[in-house]
Amino acid sequence: MELLAPAGTIETFHAAIEAGADAVYVGAPGFNARNLARDLRLEEIGAMIRFCRDRGKKLYVAANSLILERELPLVVETLAQLEFLMPDALIVQDLGLIRLIRRYFPQLRLHASTLMTAHNSPAVSALAGLGCERVVLARELTVREIAAIRARTEVELEVFIHGAMCFSYSGLCLFSSFLGGKSGLRGRCVQPCRRAYTSTGKGKGGSGGKGGSYLFSMNDLSGLEAVPALREIGIAALKIEGRLRSAHYVHTVVGAYRMVIDAAPPELETVLIEAGARVRRAMSRKVTPGYFFSPQPQEAITPHHSGNIGLHLGRAEKIKAIGEGRYCTVTLKEDLAVGDRLRLHLEPSGERLAFTVKELYLDRLAVEAAEAATTVRVALPAACTPQQGQHLDLYKVDTAGGGAAAMPRLAVAEVKTALAGYRPKVVRRIGDIARRVWDYDESKTDDRRGRGERRTPGAPVPARRGKGGPAGRTALEWWLQTDSFKVLQTRLPFAPDRFLLSFDKGLVSQAGQIRRLLGNRARDVIWGLPPVIQELDLTRVHKQIGNLLRSGFKSFQISHIGQIDFFAGERVHLHGDYTLNLLNSQAVAAMAAMGLESVQLCIETDRQSLTELIQGCRKMTGGAGREGERRGPRLGLTVYGSPPLFTARLAAPHFTYDRPLLSPKGESLVIRKKEGYTETHSPRPFSLLPYLAELKALGLDHAIVDIRGEQADSRLLKELQERLTGTGRHTRLPTFNYLGRLE
Repeated sequence: MELLAPAGTIETFHAAIEAGADAVYVGAPGFNARNLARDLRLEEIGAMIRFCRDRGKKLYVAANSLILERELPLVVETLAQLEFLMPDALIVQDLGLIRLIRRYFPQLRLHASTLMTAHNSPAVSALAGLGCERVVLARELTVREIAAIRARTEVELEVFIHGAMCFSYSGLCLFSSFLGGKSGLRGRCVQPCRRAYTSTGKGKGGSGGKGGSYLFSMNDLSGLEAVPALREIGIAALKIEGRLRSAHYVHTVVGAYRMVIDAAPPELETVLIEAGARVRRAMSRKVTPGYFFSPQPQEAITPHHSGNIGLHLGRAEKIKAIGEGRYCTVTLKEDLAVGDRLRLHLEPSGERLAFTVKELYLDRLAVEAAEAATTVRVALPAACTPQQGQHLDLYKVDTAGGGAAAMPRLAVAEVKTALAGYRPKVVRRIGDIARRVWDYDESKTDDRRGRGERRTPGAPVPARRGKGGPAGRTALEWWLQTDSFKVLQTRLPFAPDRFLLSFDKGLVSQAGQIRRLLGNRARDVIWGLPPVIQELDLTRVHKQIGNLLRSGFKSFQISHIGQIDFFAGERVHLHGDYTLNLLNSQAVAAMAAMGLESVQLCIETDRQSLTELIQGCRKMTGGAGREGERRGPRLGLTVYGSPPLFTARLAAPHFTYDRPLLSPKGESLVIRKKEGYTETHSPRPFSLLPYLAELKALGLDHAIVDIRGEQADSRLLKELQERLTGTGRHTRLPTFNYLGRLE
């Protein structure tokens, strides 16, 4: 069983190797899911690969960010250089990146990132079918569920064993993006889950009450006790999270797991105690076993603790200016020395500042170090300006001189020279791929002789006119997404082209009634599967799909590529949800190859990125074919709704459901219970309805109006009809990232 360690710097790389890691993973420059201060350069990565090979170790490169259309040429250039360096594997998330690698860089081995939300055996099998030799499982699985998946697949499985836990399933978090365009799926997360939120009162299923608490701030994962069971199951690799962590942290944690993996059964109990003590010295958050032993771990969140990384040194007792500096007085709970790295946490705003201790005073005497229980004065960074009513907590996150004791030489200069010599081949390689991927091929087009038409390469293709949609504004086809049978019973003030129904137990059980109610329009129904279906629920889901098929329903929307196999051998029409995270034309082409007739493009996208994506899709498919039939899937986008910002397995006892919560910045959200998971939404929907004509002109084929979770009364339906047609006067709604910029 491989022990896989993180490295964000050369120092942490050496710390990992020295502590006993079998393999190390680093980020690919520019497209990895950690927003580091400085990505490792390719020549540094190449030197690390050489260093590992000489010592029988492995090095993996995390290329696990979603990729925009305009970034594809740079990504191809990086892939060409990585092909020369030949890491042991690339860890990937983007379906378009997988397609590029399989077609043009087949020598590069692939591992599926945990951001691909592999939470059941069909998901693992689908990723293996795409060419991934190893799949990193979702972090929300129990040991029992992992064992069930292992029993149904031959592909290598990797499990996160230690480090930070996201509240949401990885790959399904939109919160950071929704608040300001900083996408967690692109390595830009600003961690809104770590903030304190205030409950406004009592709601469903919760205790209610006012007061601030860290409702979503997960404690760190420590799976030391799960190691023996995971070894017995046959897990290929145990992964430690932490490319943003210090060398001291990496060295300490890797060493602890090395002890447990190498321990013989008679001494295991003693070793686990010692390893646990080491982990507690790593200056992480409070640690828990995560989901390994329970699907609802009660200790996963400590709601009245901020969840800061590091050892809590204490709360500032006095803050005052002396000369040109600002200092705080604190009674230490842990030892402190000049050179230690600290993080300040200001409450209730939740702001964090990191700095290195440069001045430390005991009474009026400058000292190099101070022991716990002493009262000291610490020089604060200039950026620290607490306001009245705020308090300041100090955490130690790294020690002076922490990490590996020695750093052997890496052959960075030699690799840089080798890469420069390989550069002409890279240029030729890029040119060859670019001609096949991006250059428009006239041979694919139909000049429509005899019809007096000729389409400009990449121009928008006319959409089919809706059967009763908002024709006063646009003929763009639109779908109404709902989870309410009552909506279907209501005499609607509009006529959507399709109904997209939630695959909920209650709604699925009424399939016969829905069929009779809609009559001929039942053919316009699409059933939208949820993004998470646990392994133990697969039998039930297969049965429900069978019942829908027997009721005459033939159209389904998948939210994970693993769900395609649910319909093997059936004559159905398959569509793709936005949870497939399609941000580039290569990803859309991958879905076309898997048989999807239409796909929703990534809900996070901005106007420029959407324009470039649609143009890229049209170029790849050569515009329109005969009779207006396009070779690629039809393109859709959710244009109205309150999408889940968090999709989480945890239903914590401190949650208050269906009641507004407020962040320190006044942002509002609400927690809702679903079947097997929880969702966190903004109570206020976003809307691109004023831009339907523009979206049609860009080349979009259909739009999705999502009213799930809303009280679909006559007032809402009338307002929605007026927004669709551009009549009436209503307050402006947010536009997600469409008018902003997706980072």
